[in-house]
Amino acid sequence: MIPFNKPFLVGKEIRYIEESVKSGKISGNGYFTNKCQKYFEDNFGFKKALLTTSCTDALEMTAMLMNIKPGDEVIVPSYTFVSSALAFVRQGANIVFADSRDDHPGINENGIEALITSKTKAIVVVHYAGVACDMDVVMGIANKYNLFVVEDAAQAIDSYYKGKPLGSIGHFGTFSFHETKNIISGEGGLLAINDGRFVDRAEVIWEKGTNRSSFFKGEVDKYGWVDTGSSFLPSELVAAFLYAQLEHLKEIQQKRESLWNVYYSALKELDNQNILKLASLPNFATNNAHMFYVITKNIKERDALIAHLKGNEIHAVFHYLSLHKSPYYTKNNTLESGQELLQSDRYTDCLIRLPLFYNLKVSEVNMISKVIIDFFK
Repeated sequence: MIPFNKPFLVGKEIRYIEESVKSGKISGNGYFTNKCQKYFEDNFGFKKALLTTSCTDALEMTAMLMNIKPGDEVIVPSYTFVSSALAFVRQGANIVFADSRDDHPGINENGIEALITSKTKAIVVVHYAGVACDMDVVMGIANKYNLFVVEDAAQAIDSYYKGKPLGSIGHFGTFSFHETKNIISGEGGLLAINDGRFVDRAEVIWEKGTNRSSFFKGEVDKYGWVDTGSSFLPSELVAAFLYAQLEHLKEIQQKRESLWNVYYSALKELDNQNILKLASLPNFATNNAHMFYVITKNIKERDALIAHLKGNEIHAVFHYLSLHKSPYYTKNNTLESGQELLQSDRYTDCLIRLPLFYNLKVSEVNMISKVIIDFFK
């Protein structure tokens, strides 16, 4: 069976973890944590980068930093992972779901403004498959209505919008290093803070609501409980693993992109014949080859193709289920329901993700592509 994903090790992970253990400092905010954070700040221009135990934690930190309160409204795409909404629901927010674009699973930027009310506090955009949303449109709306913008860039490391790194444009950016991502640490995440007003408080929230970071910088002579927060920082073992991966970022990206291009070339004719739709890449966005997906015409065809691939020892999977139809949301939503988010539902029913990981062979990509072509014959 060709798996959907296989974690890739660059070779230095165990060595760096061993270095961390021998240093005598394996709790968070140590040598490797600082090296990772400096890497992100230096290479992507984030004003402040803070490692977290997950992208979910990073999103929860943004909700705290924005002082989300019960009754506030946050606009979130329906076609996304639950964390994109849950982080704000935990603070009492009402989620207003937005539809996807018809040419890409990302949020329909032109539908955002109609969702804004006097209670709207923030817009969350998800750079699906590492492909940028139109951030000029999003930031224009946010500035017009004085709203915060959170870039959920869980899948978007080293991807760009008009030359700007994703995660560096909104007030906040959040990243994931889950084992299914391009760069991994098993579990893990990052909060990028791009608005200087939030840097000091972010460090407090990150350190359990204490000014411990200021203490270790010599800015205060003792530290205590000064704000809300939680234990969001990962151990040095996670950071050591991650730093080994970061040292090979460009190599990993280049290999993934080469595999993505093999898929695209092999399956493009199906797209040309309107048999199967391939990923669309806007001219303002780059491709970090986080995933390769195809879109079938209906759910019956999708299920049949997944079964056909499985029968040929290939593990392909569908992706998100529209959050506006989830049991939790339909049970607990206090806003007007009955939304028709047709594109989100279309991607729920028709999108298939194909295997894509560093050690996947070109011959395997060609074989997978041939199995798909044969299915439609």
